[in-house]
Amino acid sequence: MSPWTHGHGPFAVWSPVATHVRLSVGDAIVQMRRSGGDWWVPDGTDGAVPDLTEGPCDYGYLIDDSDVPRPDPRSRRQPAGVHQRSRTFDPTSFAWTDGAWTGRQLPGSVVYELHVGTFTPEGTLDSAIAKLDHLRSIGVDLVEMMPVNAFDGVWNWGYDGVDWFAVHEAYGGPPAYQRFVDACHTAGLGVVQDVVHNHLGPSGNYLPLFGPYLKQGRNTWGDLVNLDGEGSAEVRRFVLDNVHMWFADYHVDALRLDAVHALSDSSPVHILEEMAIETAALSAHLGRPLTLIAESDLNDTKLVTPREGGGDGLDAQWSDDFHHALHVALTGETTGYYADFAPLSALAKVCEKGFFHDGTWSSFRGREHGAPVDTVHMPAWRLVVCSQDHDQIGNRARGDRLSDPSPGHLDDDQLACAALVTLCGPFTPMLFMGEEWAASTPFQFFTSHPDPELGKVTAEGRIKEFERMGWGTADVPDPQDPATFERSKLDWSELSDGRHARLLAIYRSLAALRRTLPELTDPAFSSLAATADEETGVFKLRRGDLLIAVNFGTATAILPESGELLFTTPTPASLDAGGLSLPAHAGALLRT
Repeated sequence: MSPWTHGHGPFAVWSPVATHVRLSVGDAIVQMRRSGGDWWVPDGTDGAVPDLTEGPCDYGYLIDDSDVPRPDPRSRRQPAGVHQRSRTFDPTSFAWTDGAWTGRQLPGSVVYELHVGTFTPEGTLDSAIAKLDHLRSIGVDLVEMMPVNAFDGVWNWGYDGVDWFAVHEAYGGPPAYQRFVDACHTAGLGVVQDVVHNHLGPSGNYLPLFGPYLKQGRNTWGDLVNLDGEGSAEVRRFVLDNVHMWFADYHVDALRLDAVHALSDSSPVHILEEMAIETAALSAHLGRPLTLIAESDLNDTKLVTPREGGGDGLDAQWSDDFHHALHVALTGETTGYYADFAPLSALAKVCEKGFFHDGTWSSFRGREHGAPVDTVHMPAWRLVVCSQDHDQIGNRARGDRLSDPSPGHLDDDQLACAALVTLCGPFTPMLFMGEEWAASTPFQFFTSHPDPELGKVTAEGRIKEFERMGWGTADVPDPQDPATFERSKLDWSELSDGRHARLLAIYRSLAALRRTLPELTDPAFSSLAATADEETGVFKLRRGDLLIAVNFGTATAILPESGELLFTTPTPASLDAGGLSLPAHAGALLRT
């Protein structure tokens, strides 16, 4: 595929609002002329346009009378940061070794979410390659990376990105990204890239200088992207070309689409459906599965209903309801949006029906929320679930994990139960980096905005959000403090010690069971049944002949079960003629 995905040639730029444009490239200034569709192309009459076969060069655009070069809206590389000139990058120059790669489908897979900057001490894509064998050992099939597109500053979660086509330089830039994907495929792992198309970050967004990329209105995170107003055809093409880039130029296997409920689009064909159409066509061309996974707050499976059934045609969506129900069952925490999930029956309903809020009253939202899942026709794998992820940890006041070593957090049995229900439940499981060894390090919200005022506003906004959740704010770390970022890095020396080694062995054991027991990847809702005993705290999930039993209560429970015990938590369950003895906080998997 040509590195110039817009099809207008090197250095072309779309700018309907400019009266004249000049190209600043190297030490030269090249006049540009308006071409068809408000694209500007180098005039070239002075012979100053460089030959791109001779290697990369830095360039920017001078809009109207400005003498400050602005980055290319489709920049592939920002070596000096998002405020500086772009650098050319040819993705076709990489020597891929994954020619035999046939892809990874989502059904039956385990997803592993990581943040490149905190996954390893070095915080780079190249250093992450050394950890791929570890991921294979815990049964991971797809490695999901939090956003890697260029943002202002050095460290950030990635959701403040402003150059959607560029890979953040501190991670290694686009060459390192290609090396990482190639290494993943060599290791038999697919790659999921988290992408943000619903807003742009607060610093370094120069798109409005070029054209109507934004429209009136705001969502939670920023100005709305113009998907349906004047000039939106090229903005939509901008988004769709970005999707195409990840699949074609970087060989990724899936995209996680951030907060799709924040995409404001009244077009006859929604941008998500258009993504699905083009991704399916590209998948057929490339001969490997390409997957679109939506993060959505809507609890509406129209997103993942096939287009021929009247849906948008995406492949899967996140289900926060599973996390909330499991979190409350484990911790007893019922503040904020956890309040509705207080009864253990909430977890049973989520497992049987897909969502808890499926048209029910949401006290946190103050309204009815969600729509029923068509469990007769929809496979359960279309819902991606977790016991922890970057949001559910990082958006806590202290960024504390379930495995936080401070008093009042979960013991080893409870952590093992979280793994059991997540990995052996009916949905597509997603792990968050470090959860597999009960990492003691937090995952906190961190930024490195060069603008001190922006950093101050960011910190104040988070405190207000914590107050809404009813959480204390005294211990909220400063996102701008470099120590907040450093604290969030995984400590890989923990793996062989105590509880960390014990939990890692549990995850590896459950991974082996997923590979050998077909019931654990059966996608049919009809093959499962869940019950919850509010008095004893016992939760049971039947999947064909398998029974997952968890005692969330505080006293040993005796269950009238018989069969073969396949898995038990560190405080072991026992099975004899008297039934299944399940200690407090313990869990078991058995064939009945």
